[in-house]
Amino acid sequence: MKTAIIALVCLFFSGLVLAQELKETTFTSNIQEVTLFLSDAQVFEKAQGNITAGESIILIKGLSPYLDEKSIQAKGSGNFTIQAVNKRLDYLSEKQVNEKVKVLEDKIKEIQANQSRENTRLEILAEKASLLDANKNLGGTQAGTNVAELRAAMDFYETELTKISNERVEIHSSLQKENEEVTRLQNQIRAMLESENKSTAEIRIRVKAPAAGTASFEINYLVANAGWYPKYDVRVKNVSSPLSLNYKAEVYQNTGIDWNNVKLRFSNANPNQSGQAPNLEKWELNYARLTSFNPYSNRPTVGSVSGKIFDLESREPLPGATVLVKGSTIGTVTDTDGNYTLTLPNNAQEISISYIGYLSEKVKIENQNTINVGLVADTQSMEEVVVTGYGTSEKKSISGSVAGVRIRGSNSTMAAPLLTEVIENQTTVEIEVSEPYSIKSNGEKTLVDLKAYEVPANYRYSVIPKLDSDAFLIAEIADWSQYSLLEGESNLYFEDGFVGRSILNGSALEDTLLVSMGRDQSIVVQREKIDQYSKKRTIGSNVTETRGYEITLRNNKSQAVTLKVEDQVPVSVNSAITVSPIDLSAGSYDSQTGKVAWEITLGPGEQKKLSLQYEVKYPKNERVILD
Repeated sequence: MKTAIIALVCLFFSGLVLAQELKETTFTSNIQEVTLFLSDAQVFEKAQGNITAGESIILIKGLSPYLDEKSIQAKGSGNFTIQAVNKRLDYLSEKQVNEKVKVLEDKIKEIQANQSRENTRLEILAEKASLLDANKNLGGTQAGTNVAELRAAMDFYETELTKISNERVEIHSSLQKENEEVTRLQNQIRAMLESENKSTAEIRIRVKAPAAGTASFEINYLVANAGWYPKYDVRVKNVSSPLSLNYKAEVYQNTGIDWNNVKLRFSNANPNQSGQAPNLEKWELNYARLTSFNPYSNRPTVGSVSGKIFDLESREPLPGATVLVKGSTIGTVTDTDGNYTLTLPNNAQEISISYIGYLSEKVKIENQNTINVGLVADTQSMEEVVVTGYGTSEKKSISGSVAGVRIRGSNSTMAAPLLTEVIENQTTVEIEVSEPYSIKSNGEKTLVDLKAYEVPANYRYSVIPKLDSDAFLIAEIADWSQYSLLEGESNLYFEDGFVGRSILNGSALEDTLLVSMGRDQSIVVQREKIDQYSKKRTIGSNVTETRGYEITLRNNKSQAVTLKVEDQVPVSVNSAITVSPIDLSAGSYDSQTGKVAWEITLGPGEQKKLSLQYEVKYPKNERVILD
């Protein structure tokens, strides 16, 4: 028995030695394609090289440290068998600091050398001023200095001290500017080093070949800290022209690996969402006092939100942080100063903020226009080692990458539009860009033109004078599902001018998509309360109140317009309160909702008036609020 155990132990350790002695061969790999999801990206690489006979390990190095091991797929071509595939972080792989970082560090050294000279000059000036001060008593203990000598000495003293003072001011001003420049350069370097990443990953492929030969591999995997947001430019020349819709993708990638000349696809899928279909549980009805219920808030939100994302400890801004409206595809990336702005869809409740090396945050909107968020550094991430061409150093703080906006594939008259293809899969839609793209891993926003459409549209104006005195141009797009649009922010342009931002609701269920083109100041709307129709009187045990309003509409445009005007009459939910319309100017009235609607066509320069009058009757010992 003892002999058998010893034999098994020897066999085990011999297996370990054999495994440790497997030859490792590094293959050269290149990223060929990237499919960007709303969150995360799928990277496709190709690698090739020579393998030896027997068992060996193929290494694919220099990959993103945010690679998801569970998502790795590998297939090979050659006379061999793939036995296993796994991922390992590679902290020892040195990545040379790029030339830009070296240039910036040389600038810092040059500035610091100049500051040393300036500080030395300040010391000399201090000594010079001290020497003048020590010899300001003219003639020492001897008397008899005449007026001319005194005046000459005073002039000399004043001139020299003025020169010293002015030179000191200039040097201190120069030092301050140089310190600011050094800080800016250091922040830039930290941003670049952050984009170079704390480590890389490697894929290890264990193969077995009957003989030596060549091999090639196709590898794909999912990687975090990348994605895209749908954006739109909506342009209307006039209400007689079709709507121009420019569909864009705002791409961000902080994977740590640059994508150089890769083929891009944009998918409307989100691999982070659960693919499990839900189950409908039993609904147990009980008395209200035994039932807990959290009503969903359906109140409208503010139109937009903006703010700054910063490091909570240092208060420094975080460029390249992602800000997303929860439950939507509406998001953006912070700029170089950590600022962001988002247009909000109706009933938006929460935004989520994430940034590499920091803990993610979720913040309730709650009708706030400004939301500034400080992120807390992820201490585990901060302890990782940074390896650069200058040696190894401990990462003391994590600073954001330099963010900006680059625009590729603009549909201007000076450049040809990008060629793209829409691919409809069983459960997703992809837009494939034919032109290769290069996107750096530095948090910079890149806008990619995906599609440009000339869309037939009907135009009308929406007016709700009780809530807003402006008229809003609405474009109605029929059969809009053919364009494969997602919910996203849209920039609105009307008559060659920027008129604001809105939300293109690509998730709407209606057959006709309504696109708000913003306010039109050429249509004047006024709603006035008419006192002679607004009275209160008591008859018996009831009070009767009447209200009357006059809505004035004027078209100052050079063309006819169609207006949909909406107002309302209150709806009683108490049998003791009755509401009766009196004069609605032939508007359509829905007694269930109380809404009154008019379809009005106004010619150029034409003006019309609408009347809205109603009566409310209720018990005189009660009170209702009508204003």
